[in-house]
Amino acid sequence: MKALNSSGFPVLRFNFRGTGLSEGEHANGIGEVEDVRAALDWLEGEFRLPIIFAGFSFGAAVGLRAAYADERVRALIALGLPAVPVENRVYDFEFLRACTKPKLFVSGARDSFGPPGNLEALVNTFADPKKLVRIEAGDHFFEGRLREMRETLEEWIREIAPPR
Repeated sequence: MKALNSSGFPVLRFNFRGTGLSEGEHANGIGEVEDVRAALDWLEGEFRLPIIFAGFSFGAAVGLRAAYADERVRALIALGLPAVPVENRVYDFEFLRACTKPKLFVSGARDSFGPPGNLEALVNTFADPKKLVRIEAGDHFFEGRLREMRETLEEWIREIAPPR
């Protein structure tokens, strides 16, 4: 959020249905895709600017599915993308094999949901342009490594969307 905001992008953070104080019930990633689409619609209505989608873990997995084909979305960022089954949920990212939008994947080097080899193999199947960055000593939540994660995002954002 801070990396995008400091780069001049308005940011919308929200909870998926059934999380925190949000209404509704968890919908196993299907209804949550609609949550992301509703958020993209709101951003378009409020700002009418190109959108960079960014999501973390489950939010990245679900959000990528909603954002990859949306013409309003200029680029995609996935933090802590699950590359192994999580809670009996297997994620399918086949749609990214043909997605030619710029994509950034950031994961901690010690992320148990994106273990060494698994995430690299997965990202290698995706269409270019793409970039995978591992944050040394970082875990799934980038604990103690948020500064490095933020700097990685800010640098990449400058590359794909230079300031005007």
